[in-house]
Amino acid sequence: MIRRPLIVGNWKMNGSRSSSIELVGDVANNFSTGGHVECVVCPPDVFLADVAAVLVGSDVGLGAQNVSQYEKGAYTGDVSASMLVEFTCAYVLVGHSERRACFGETSSQVAEKFVAAQGKGLTPILCVGETLAERKAERAFEVIAEQLDAVVEVAGLNALSSAVVAYEPVWAIGTGEVASPAQAQEMLAFIRGRLGEKADATRLLYGGSVSAENAAQLFEQQDIDGALVGGASLQAEQFMAICQIAET
Repeated sequence: MIRRPLIVGNWKMNGSRSSSIELVGDVANNFSTGGHVECVVCPPDVFLADVAAVLVGSDVGLGAQNVSQYEKGAYTGDVSASMLVEFTCAYVLVGHSERRACFGETSSQVAEKFVAAQGKGLTPILCVGETLAERKAERAFEVIAEQLDAVVEVAGLNALSSAVVAYEPVWAIGTGEVASPAQAQEMLAFIRGRLGEKADATRLLYGGSVSAENAAQLFEQQDIDGALVGGASLQAEQFMAICQIAET
């Protein structure tokens, strides 16, 4: 089955209002892959309205970096799925390793966020990944299975299969280290094998220091359908180069 490549830029907590408008303008004006590749940017929440305004009429989609598991209420600082929909978000990251490590999000909380997002029509991008210690202990597959199973138990296998899954080995995020194409393919093949009958239609992404220099080798792998791009997505030229590589 041919799956449409998906390139997602996670801006994390970077940029100013003016620089975000300039960056997304450069991306929107230069993104052109004939419809074969899908491109999405995920700015900080405070810039969603500005970025959404620039993207009107463009082929670039909008996503958010996080979502609350709650619909509304006394949850100071949280943003609900319905709020994100109002800003024309189509995607949202859930379970990014930085949310798990820096803010203590558990796999059960990630599962609740997954359900909340999908319930409002957002497509969750479920992030999974192991630490270097877990890989050295030969627990990588066990860890990924546990993270996937937490969502399956709450949302069901069909729900997971209709989302996007991004494999980000924690040891490769922002470090300059990249999983080898073989390592990435091995894990993504493992993930696809756990997704049931809809596995062939589910898009799987690789994330972790993706750049224009290493994207081609990654995208050649059978089960890598795109990338979740961090630092390189803050440079329009580099980000567009990754999109062009996905096209070819």
